[in-house]
Amino acid sequence: MGREDQTEEREVLDSIFPEEITDISESSYRISINLDAPETADEEQEQPVIYLEVSYPEEYPDVAPQLSISSAPNAPKHPQLDIQEDRERLLESLQPTIEENMGMAMVFTLVSALKENAEELMIERVNAVQAEKDKIAAKAEEEENKKFQGTAVNRESFLEWHAKFQKELQDEEQRQKEEKEAEDKKKKSNKDEKKLTGRQLWERGLAGKGDFEEEGDDALPAVEKLKVAA
Repeated sequence: MGREDQTEEREVLDSIFPEEITDISESSYRISINLDAPETADEEQEQPVIYLEVSYPEEYPDVAPQLSISSAPNAPKHPQLDIQEDRERLLESLQPTIEENMGMAMVFTLVSALKENAEELMIERVNAVQAEKDKIAAKAEEEENKKFQGTAVNRESFLEWHAKFQKELQDEEQRQKEEKEAEDKKKKSNKDEKKLTGRQLWERGLAGKGDFEEEGDDALPAVEKLKVAA
């Protein structure tokens, strides 16, 4: 009964994968699976191809088929998928499908599940790379925005600023007061000088030519002309 099921499934697979299936032996074959890489992947990168090798045990489909995953010979390493590193993960991802389909022909379902799981793995890695780029960009934007942000105000910083502001006001008031006192003193000094008599101005060297017209006791004493002997 197992052999009949295997032969029937094999004929169905030939009709579904006429170009993709290759016989290895009477009870084993290989199916190539073309994967669709994410749109954000490098456009110059070729779409990856993986191979699912299937071997039938005598009791299949009552027992699981023997599976192996490989990449195309001499295929360049794809940035989002490395069969050498991802083989075990992809095989493990097929276990739920195997368990759900035990006792039934399952190879077509396994091929579909493997394609979906491999493509999801590539999308996951593309998203991880983009997330890291977004994180770096967000960090750079945050640092740039800090240049335009003021210092956050809290109670301590406000009290410190207020004390500094009051001190500046007091210093300014004191400066203006001292300037006013100096100006008043200067004006008073000029006023006192204007009250000096002619004699006082002359004695202090502050008198001009027209300052000696005062009369009275405080007037500058007349200077007699000196006669020069011949």
